[in-house]
Formats: sequence, C-alpha cells, structure tokens
Amino acid sequence: MVQGCEKAVAQAVDCRAPRVSYRTMEATAALAEPGMLAVIGFGAGQADRDDPRWLTLALEPFDAPAPLECWEVEGEVVAGRDGAIRWSRGGGWLFASISLEETEHGGVESTAERAYRALAAFLAQQPEHHVLRVWNYLTAINHGAGDAERYKQFCNGRARGMGDAFGEGFPAATAIGHLDRRPLLQVYLLAGVQPGLRVENPRQVSAWRYPRQYGPTPPSFARAMRLPGGDALAISGTAAVVGHASAHHDDLLAQLEETLANLEALLASAGMPAGFDTHSPLKAYVRHPADARVVRDFFRQRLPGVPALLLHGDICRSELLVEIDGWRYA
Repeated sequence: MVQGCEKAVAQAVDCRAPRVSYRTMEATAALAEPGMLAVIGFGAGQADRDDPRWLTLALEPFDAPAPLECWEVEGEVVAGRDGAIRWSRGGGWLFASISLEETEHGGVESTAERAYRALAAFLAQQPEHHVLRVWNYLTAINHGAGDAERYKQFCNGRARGMGDAFGEGFPAATAIGHLDRRPLLQVYLLAGVQPGLRVENPRQVSAWRYPRQYGPTPPSFARAMRLPGGDALAISGTAAVVGHASAHHDDLLAQLEETLANLEALLASAGMPAGFDTHSPLKAYVRHPADARVVRDFFRQRLPGVPALLLHGDICRSELLVEIDGWRYA
C-alpha cells in the first residue's frame, strides 16, 4: 500500500498544503486533473463512484448546481481501499474516508467506535499518520435527551475507537447532523507525514475541557490546526460559543457576528493576518433553510469575495443556528 510514497514523504517538507477550492464542474473532469487528492460532492443529486478519492456527503447544498470541493496537492496521487476505508495519497498528504450504516453496527455510539477504530488501525500503518483535520457527519445529531443525545453518544464512541491514536493531541474537527433518512455516519480526514500546530481560541474553553453538562465524554478536537509548513490553517467547526456556553439563542445575526469574532480570534492565535480573502474557502452549515438567504447576505457584506458553500445541516447544540468551518491560506 505504501509502495512508491517514499519520494513524496522525503519531499513533504517542501510541499505546500493541499489547496481546497469549490468548483462547478463535472466530477469525472475534476478527478482526471493531475494532483487531485480528493473530490467531495454534496447531496442526493450526486452519484456514487468507484474512485476512492470521491466522496458524496449526505448534506444538501443551497446552491444549484452545487459546486464540488476539490483538494489538490503537488505530486503524483495514488489511491486504494482498505476494508471500508477509501484512501488517496500524494505529496506527503493522505485523504481517508469511511461511511457506515448504523443499522449494521448497533447504533451511533458503536458505529462511531467502529469507524474510529478502523481509521486508527489504518493510520498506524501509514507514513502520513499525523491526523490534522477530521470531519464527522451523522444522522439526527440532536435527537435524545441528556446523556442519551446522539451527539453525546457519538463522542463516547469516538473516544473509545480512537484509543491513543491522538496521543500527540487532538486534530481540528467538525461534527454536523445531516438530514438523510438513513442512519449513516460519514467520517473523512486529512493526515500528513509531519504534525501540525494545534490552535486554541482564547475566547473559548478548549473543547476537551468542557464541564460535565456537555456529556460524559467531552468533544475531542482542537479549534484549528496550522498545517506543517505553516502556509494553511484548517479551521474546526466554529459557532457562537463564548467560554463554553452558547450565545445569542434564537438570534441568527448575533450568532453570525459572534462566530466571525471567534474565527478572527483563531487567526490571531495562529499568527496569521486578520481577515479572509478569495482564497479562503468556508462552509456554513445552516439549521433552517429559511435562514440561508440571511447567511448568504452576511457573507457578502462581512466577508466579501470569500468562497462560501452553504449546506443544510444541524449544529451539535440545538440552540445554535449556524456553524462555519474552512481554510485560511497564508
């Protein structure tokens, strides 16, 4: 599996971070481009493909036609499968994804454990074993009360499955609820041959230090990750949270302003210039479809020119209306 990657590993120090962009084009054409590490499609309108670099997420876009998310690297890309895991590598970077049906694995907690255990075992055998960024999408994330809430159960299973795989520190991450009727868990990640620099937000309590009220297992992620080489910041799912508490219940515009303040705080903590530009792709997960227009107008006014992909998804706390993640390039 690792045959042919030694040259890419040796050159990884000099290679720039994967470039992520949103592009309106056919998936076949995107996958045919040199250096394409991964292509991600969104919603029911996307067909599945045999190429391991292709992933369709069960998140409906508010744009039609929906753009593809393209990850490009410098160097040759090879791809394959390892059980339920699809993977591709190039230039010292690794993309890996796994999609599991809960009905086949006994519920969200055991499915999360199985997914993360499989990913941890796979990564342990790879040169690119430093996990930098993870995305998690699950069904009905807010369903259930107290410790029985599905997001809290997911956190339990994730922690058991990862074991000591993240012993050097947690990666940046997102966890969003999709609206697909299937009880489907989808996890994908970016890993590299070198570790990144974990970034926390001074306006927020680190997620793994959340008090017990947020569940028996605190969320396991860093607020952002500066990638090896320092030329890119991978930003975790960011919402209107101050300290550890949600802010501005039921006030979408106030939540957007608070979220932007948190994003700017992350840039400052990472030692990057303030602001986002035309090369800083961001995803906005919007709970209520009727709010999509307001969110889009906010981007146009407060983040002009920033590529924005708006997706219909539930945030991990039911009182939060929007969450933003994405990339900032130096």
